[in-house]
Amino acid sequence: MKFKKPKFWDYNKPNILSYLFFPVSLLLTILKTFKNLTTKKKKYSKIKTICVGNIYLGGTGKTSLSLKINEILKDKIKTCFIKKYYSDQIDEQKILSNHGKLFKFKDRSSAIKQAIDENFELAIFDDGLQDPSIGYDYRIACFNIDNWVGNGFTIPAGPLRENIKNLKKYKNVFLNGNNENIDNIIKFIHNLDPNIKIYQGEYVPLNINEFDKNEKYLVFSGIGNHKTFVSMLRKNNINIVKEIEFPDHYKYLQKEIDEIISISEKLNCKIITTEKDYMRLNNNDKIFYIKSELKILNQETFINDISRVYENN
Repeated sequence: MKFKKPKFWDYNKPNILSYLFFPVSLLLTILKTFKNLTTKKKKYSKIKTICVGNIYLGGTGKTSLSLKINEILKDKIKTCFIKKYYSDQIDEQKILSNHGKLFKFKDRSSAIKQAIDENFELAIFDDGLQDPSIGYDYRIACFNIDNWVGNGFTIPAGPLRENIKNLKKYKNVFLNGNNENIDNIIKFIHNLDPNIKIYQGEYVPLNINEFDKNEKYLVFSGIGNHKTFVSMLRKNNINIVKEIEFPDHYKYLQKEIDEIISISEKLNCKIITTEKDYMRLNNNDKIFYIKSELKILNQETFINDISRVYENN
């Protein structure tokens, strides 16, 4: 059974369930802190490393930003992707492989070694911010604006992998989504540390013109930021009459796809999903997908900053 995050994780404030789970969260935090203190970080002199990770569990746009960094740097330096292998993340692995060389192993150190052996100069890590064994050259913590930090508690009392105050050690934050009301988030981050660099981005559909705006659509997805996907479609005048949300990285059963098609036929509408979800389907000709990319709003500053990773030896 695929995990679906509890609704109380994304409440604006902690509720009774959050406080009930808080002792477990505290214990896990202590254990992680001990592991971090006793694990020696390894720096790699033969390859530069950029880690695109998150603190909020899932749905923060790590893969999209990893692709964008690769697009920006691939003509300047020999780049590759590194992603720890998980059997339920084949969709993201396929997308990364379609845009560059991907090394995927059960442990990231084996992936780095292989990348060095094949003479790659820069490794872009999709996830791995909490891996205490690697001393990355540059670290970026991604957030989705809609979710932000949820109730602000760590797992299992809330959706955070670690305390939000740890942003002070990462120094770089990327905020993405379609909600422009982010002033309070920026203020919160700069209250933690005014020197934290903040970058912003939004999702832009690449094939939106293939869809008839006069048609009705059923939208479904099994991604971590379903609300942002739907918001992007509505912003582009897609007439959504029904939306269905599944857990992140959901593995669809044929009977579930048949049910979605049946609902769409009853509603006399077409079906849209994400590219990541479509990767998990068997090329169903009744389902169409939106191809999107991340647009960096302050891209020139972002490019200058990440370029220093390989320019400063």
